[in-house]
Amino acid sequence: MVSATLVTAGSAAAQELRLLMIEQVGCVYCAAFNRDIAPAYEVSPEGQAAPLIRADLRGPLPEGVTLASRPFVTPTFILLGPDGVEVGRLTGFPGQDFFWPYVNEMIDRARTQPNG
Repeated sequence: MVSATLVTAGSAAAQELRLLMIEQVGCVYCAAFNRDIAPAYEVSPEGQAAPLIRADLRGPLPEGVTLASRPFVTPTFILLGPDGVEVGRLTGFPGQDFFWPYVNEMIDRARTQPNG
């Protein structure tokens, strides 16, 4: 398990789902996501339910994040529960037609889990 220091339970970030995008410079699929999805994501229902945060593949994880395993492909999208623990993962960017339904499914699943 890969982790960083946990955020305090009372902080705003600890009260919501977040979607962590693992990216790296030169990643053409990251560029495609940034071009095709990122502008709409922030204002979408998915973006409201799980705001996007980012981390570099070779850099440190954001504060309070615990992953099942370290990503090795970019982009990797990791849904984080309110406690910062990974609850879902999408490895790669297969395009808009797959991204939106898969992220919706991850969010729905996280909302129905007892700790999600």
